[in-house]
Amino acid sequence: MNLEERYHVVHNDAGQYSVWPASTANPQGWHPHGTTGSREECLTVVDSIWTDLRPAATPAGPEAPADPVTLVESFGRTVTEFPDHLAVACDDETLTYRQLDRASNALAGQLHDLGIGTEDRVAVYLSRGLDVFVALVGIIKAGGAFVAIDNRLPDSRRDTMIEGSDAAAVLTRPDWIDRLAHLDRRVVGWTRASADAAEVAAPAVEVASRDAAAVLFTSGSSGTPKAIVLEHRNLASFAHNPALPALTPADRVAQVSSLSFDAFQFETWCAFAAGATVSVLPAIAELLETDIRRELRRARISAILVPTMAINHILREDRDAFVSVRILHTGGDVLSPTACHELLATGFGGRFFNLYGPSEATTACTAHEVSTLAADADSVPIGTALAGTTAYVLDERLRPVPAGAVGELHIGGSGVARGYLGAPGLTAGRFLPDPFATNGSRMYATGDLAFWGSHGELMFVGRADDQVKIRGYRVEPSEVERALAHNRDVVEVAVLSWGQGEDCRLMAFVVPQDTVTVRALRDHAVEVLPDYMVPSEFVVLDRIPMTDHGKRDWDALRATLDGHVERRANHVEPSGPREKWLAREWEELLSAENIGATDDFFHLGGHSLLAFRLQRRIKRNLGVSLEFRDVLDNTVLRDLAAVISEREETR
Repeated sequence: MNLEERYHVVHNDAGQYSVWPASTANPQGWHPHGTTGSREECLTVVDSIWTDLRPAATPAGPEAPADPVTLVESFGRTVTEFPDHLAVACDDETLTYRQLDRASNALAGQLHDLGIGTEDRVAVYLSRGLDVFVALVGIIKAGGAFVAIDNRLPDSRRDTMIEGSDAAAVLTRPDWIDRLAHLDRRVVGWTRASADAAEVAAPAVEVASRDAAAVLFTSGSSGTPKAIVLEHRNLASFAHNPALPALTPADRVAQVSSLSFDAFQFETWCAFAAGATVSVLPAIAELLETDIRRELRRARISAILVPTMAINHILREDRDAFVSVRILHTGGDVLSPTACHELLATGFGGRFFNLYGPSEATTACTAHEVSTLAADADSVPIGTALAGTTAYVLDERLRPVPAGAVGELHIGGSGVARGYLGAPGLTAGRFLPDPFATNGSRMYATGDLAFWGSHGELMFVGRADDQVKIRGYRVEPSEVERALAHNRDVVEVAVLSWGQGEDCRLMAFVVPQDTVTVRALRDHAVEVLPDYMVPSEFVVLDRIPMTDHGKRDWDALRATLDGHVERRANHVEPSGPREKWLAREWEELLSAENIGATDDFFHLGGHSLLAFRLQRRIKRNLGVSLEFRDVLDNTVLRDLAAVISEREETR
């Protein structure tokens, strides 16, 4: 948006605040508050007047009356219909829906006795397994909202989530209480085994659709964690959404995501809504180190949501990894067309969906079933809006753009979260009045760029805040990524910018199909991109690093970039025939460029097999016999060149 434009503060009948351009008529159901000024001035006013984000009333939405409007109601229906069906399985331990209901009732009673009620946040800091699910259901039955914390997170992140959610209590293992002793919070040592297994009723707490059900944390582009409040209606609508392939009681849904990631909501609440079984497997990062195909067959998994980066890696190594799966979802990052081609080439008999959705829109808000994909496709659609959800591609004045034109993607409907806990100004700036609705509802400004494709499906472009200026031209790194990925020798690519002003440049990190030279990558880029969009450097990697959540690890890539920039700054040009010869050989073997005299073979990605090939090339092309140990002990180019020259002189 144009920050110089005048705005005014507006509010709806539910008591929610936002900002709107003063030059444009207020959307239906929104009323002026009386403050006009710059956007930042208006958001500052919102920070001072909006003290409680909880809506006083819920605008009538597109929820179908027949669907449950709370997770408690949804779970209760399943218990009634499938009491003896397995709800959760972890190794040799299992819980039926009846057992899970009883255990969660007992916990809800304990929490109620501790004073936990509506809108209270309860942090869950437990090991992966059955206790986690008892805790989640028990918390919502008590009227609270859960904050699921993956115990593998750094202590500082764990503490930030507990403090940032203003948790009224923390549920943890009895032997972990000391880990949390430094926090000024009520810490409850609890296990399912310590609870009373007798059949008891849950406390008589009325849970409403607008009540908070969960708090998720996301860092966003600023790196500052934001606490997103999801209401029961958000998660219930997603769990019962008819636009997604229906789970059945016969399905076994893999639980492989981090407990703190929004994919966990699919694994839990979508499974529970259908009466399916949640099968707890190792987290995806650990699963990557196993035979995934065997693990999925062993656990009889029929449905799974795999982070996009993991899908891209897995299908590169084993295109049959998911052959036994009935429903395969992926989401969280940019899906590689190469990965889709690998999967479809196997004759995969299940259904494969590319999901899109920020946490603020409840796990997924659009979906595309990948059943075919053109051989020359350079991207995969993110699809169309789920039922009860709306998707708009808008310009800076919040007007729809024509099909094919790029704009910012905005999401409306039943999945739009309440907002950011304790941050009314931030909430008002991202959760805007929906100008296409008539009921005073809001839409979420995703910050993602997209366009409507020729077949009426959304195509993801990249982040609006990732744009950089290079030689006066505005460049989207994601556009460069798509062009480079069109190279048949490329499996995956990520592009980062570095430098400031006139010195701003692009660096491309490329995962090749097999061996490919940097020169070949650059030649392809020159053919398909304007000169100002051609990366100044290419770095070949075995794989793009990913976080525990399955997204691209931009921090790790940035660290790699910083290392290459430092090497460039300290570059020493090779001198003499042997140093120059070695530099050319290293460039080819290491798929690197601008090799310097002081560069280290192993620091540039070399390993023992490449060192062996280098030893053979020295023998074949120069007639110099070196011991393998000579190559391993002289990893700096100048040092190895000196050894070669010395052997030549004494030959």
